[in-house]
Amino acid sequence: MRTSFLALMATLFLAAGCAEPPQTSTPAKPATTPATGSPVSASGKARIALLLPLSGNAAPIGQSMQQAAEMALFDIGAKELALSAYDSGDTTEAAVEAYRKARAGGAALVLGPLFGTSATALAPLVAQGGVNVVSFSNDESAAQRGVWVMGIAAPPQVRRVVDHAIDAGIKRFATFAPQTPYGEQMARTLESHVAVRGGTVVAAELYDPNSYDLMPSARRLSAEAQGKGGVGKLAILVPVAPPRVSTVLASLTAAGIEKDQVQFIGTGVWDVAGIGNDTMLRGAWYAAPDPERRADFERRFTSTYGRPPHRLATLAYDGVALAGHLARLKPGGDFSAEAITNPQGWSGVDGIFRFLPDGRSERALAVIEIQAARNTVVSPAPGTFTSRPVN
Repeated sequence: MRTSFLALMATLFLAAGCAEPPQTSTPAKPATTPATGSPVSASGKARIALLLPLSGNAAPIGQSMQQAAEMALFDIGAKELALSAYDSGDTTEAAVEAYRKARAGGAALVLGPLFGTSATALAPLVAQGGVNVVSFSNDESAAQRGVWVMGIAAPPQVRRVVDHAIDAGIKRFATFAPQTPYGEQMARTLESHVAVRGGTVVAAELYDPNSYDLMPSARRLSAEAQGKGGVGKLAILVPVAPPRVSTVLASLTAAGIEKDQVQFIGTGVWDVAGIGNDTMLRGAWYAAPDPERRADFERRFTSTYGRPPHRLATLAYDGVALAGHLARLKPGGDFSAEAITNPQGWSGVDGIFRFLPDGRSERALAVIEIQAARNTVVSPAPGTFTSRPVN
């Protein structure tokens, strides 16, 4: 499916961890597809392809992201862009076919797809001479030169909230997470970054995500943390989304973890409306983009389309804004790896971000404290990148 925005342009102008949909078919075998169209339209606009799941289970997300992309075109006055949307569906085959169509249409840059497995499937095509891809996935395992992941990855969230805890005087850390690839990755990230910052991980417990009884695991974590002693508060990383997080915290409390003696820390899975309704989470910290910047986008989106955007819609908005910046660098635009990986980075609804040569992205995140009615930013997101890119 291909939806053209050329008429729209005549009037003018951001995943993980998206969860991957079930893969029910064999991934398509990569094959090169030569571009048959010009990367510049007859009117001199750079052709930008938008790969989104416009059909299948994730269609509501794709439709919200497509609307955000339209809004970005108006907002930035991107007269240099000719944007076309292609349906990448729920499977890697659909994403590969959408990419081939975009290439045949002469796309100079591909924004999307949404899922990490789909981005991975495009990598061989890019390596064989295809156009660069800025995926909306947050799966860093899909990242490589030529296929950048734009989504807000979880490891940087953990590092950011650990930095804030260390700066606040907390030196002791623990992890209570599900025994899943995501939970294990969060535990490893905490352990490695705490060591870099001079803190100590006193306990790490990975529980069975399918178990209804978390008490044995909670008791082990409590005993290990208390057995190693130490001075000051203990920060416990709980990378668990609601509503499951309520059960997890209740188990820790029942196991002897006293709330006034610990600082709960988490990831962007807590960045959802109404998170403060859980009294046990009040006072907890997590890292995410500054909510004030996103609030303005959400108000304008709702006013335009009559419903609030999906949380991932900002990725499409910021992706189109990025393409607009790249299109202005020179006649016809500059969508090279060197231009995309500008170390000064780019500014978007979700704050500043930059792409690294290896395909990952780095974001400036705020640290947010959960409160009953309105969450509070306790450490603002930096406005510029003053350090060298992370390793």
